[in-house]
Amino acid sequence: MPQSEPLPEPDVEDGIKYWESQPASYDGVLGGFGNGSLPRVDALGSRQFLMHLLPELCTVPSAIRPLHVPDGLANRRTRALDVGAGVGRVTADVLLHLFADVVLVEPVEPFIAEAVRRGRASETAASAIAGGTEENPEAMAPWKGIRDKAKSVTFIQATLQDFDPARPTSGASSKSKVLARVGYDPADDGAVDDLDSGFDVVWCQWCLGALSDPDLVAFFRRSKAALRDPSRGLIVVKENLCSEAGEPRAVFDESDSSLTRSDLAWKQAFSDAGLRVIHEQVQHGFPEGLYTVKMYALR
Repeated sequence: MPQSEPLPEPDVEDGIKYWESQPASYDGVLGGFGNGSLPRVDALGSRQFLMHLLPELCTVPSAIRPLHVPDGLANRRTRALDVGAGVGRVTADVLLHLFADVVLVEPVEPFIAEAVRRGRASETAASAIAGGTEENPEAMAPWKGIRDKAKSVTFIQATLQDFDPARPTSGASSKSKVLARVGYDPADDGAVDDLDSGFDVVWCQWCLGALSDPDLVAFFRRSKAALRDPSRGLIVVKENLCSEAGEPRAVFDESDSSLTRSDLAWKQAFSDAGLRVIHEQVQHGFPEGLYTVKMYALR
């Protein structure tokens, strides 16, 4: 991307070391904003964004829910991928409210361990998940659909540089480790394993700054190949934006070895990966002083 001086590229190991030093909680993954209004505002904004684009995901009668479910969705379980998922915040507060099965991918050991703990606790918890260090009581609600096995979450430890959404356990993602699955298990119904069956939505939030431009474009291309229906599936990017002056720009953060990109820089990466922007929207309602956060729906 055009810039007066070359920026350092994100270093995977440096980034992981930084996040390993942060608490495995909403507050830790959200940089100290996990105990206020931000998690709820963020989750509601994300759900509304998805239901605007895919109204068939709406689970209650409403003006946006179609009378007839589109062909291909009526007789199969919907699937979402949550990458750079931390302790499972987006999985729990957004994706499990709309999808039947979620695959959660996270490279940081304490975060993925806490996500697995919360998922397993949700298999038996009726009112609140016990244990952990979470101060936000809303963050300790049992995950929707796990106790009654209506929904499922599969946990994979991997970096986005290594992970291939189309082939989670092979090929480019051979370094991935499948750690656990909670809730619904297709084997209980005599069905085949569904891990390699693609996704209706690939959700990427506050994690893509850990990728260099070439790694980002490569990940987008792999994600596009993993969409079950190229005409309906979506890749959603929800990320911070830095300022720009008419050309793509990025800012390097030495603390966690990441890039904050501008709107034009994101759109350049989308274009390089062969993706087009279907819809874009700024997330409102966050505390003052933070970067602008924008959602992009791509296919």
